[in-house]
Amino acid sequence: MTRLLPGVLAMATIVVASNILVQFLFGQWLTWGAFTYPLAFLVTDVMNRVYGASVARKVVFSGFIVGVICSLIGTQIMGEFGPLVTLRIALGSGIAFLTAQLLGVAIFDRLRNGGWWQAPVISSIIGSSVDTALFFFIAFSGTLTSVLPGDVAWANDVLPILGTGPEAPLWVSLAIADWGVKLALALIALIPFRLLTRKIIAHPA
Repeated sequence: MTRLLPGVLAMATIVVASNILVQFLFGQWLTWGAFTYPLAFLVTDVMNRVYGASVARKVVFSGFIVGVICSLIGTQIMGEFGPLVTLRIALGSGIAFLTAQLLGVAIFDRLRNGGWWQAPVISSIIGSSVDTALFFFIAFSGTLTSVLPGDVAWANDVLPILGTGPEAPLWVSLAIADWGVKLALALIALIPFRLLTRKIIAHPA
């Protein structure tokens, strides 16, 4: 339990912070939550390197439970245009988080004997890509409107991608911007990953 607690607390903090910060815009295509959520991959990578895949998966499940609780609370808080979190967004968020994080843990575990940077970079990039694709497609794609409740017409307004590219539904631009931040943070996170794993391994609790 001592090994698990720091990871659980870190993951819970990131999930709660991201659920709050996602309500606030950063520019035209991002929310502030886009800058905190990718840190979840850093937490699972550190736990995986130091304690193994089993402990990392437990941290993932703890984050999933916290995320579900945050989503349930969000569905009960009314904003200007309805609940802060719709059922469809909550479903997309939960599926994307659990799938991407568990996939990231599995890939990291498979690559753990390679160069120190390979497992965190490759697992985070693939996990982030899957997370982005699943969340935005489930939460906003007009393709699923007939099977998932929720008004997502605004997200399907056709606009130039990121304001300059070929035309596509708005949610595509949001997904691309989100994905770009995740990829950048996956590389930046190598620094704290290296420092934290060295420190924890050198001075275990």
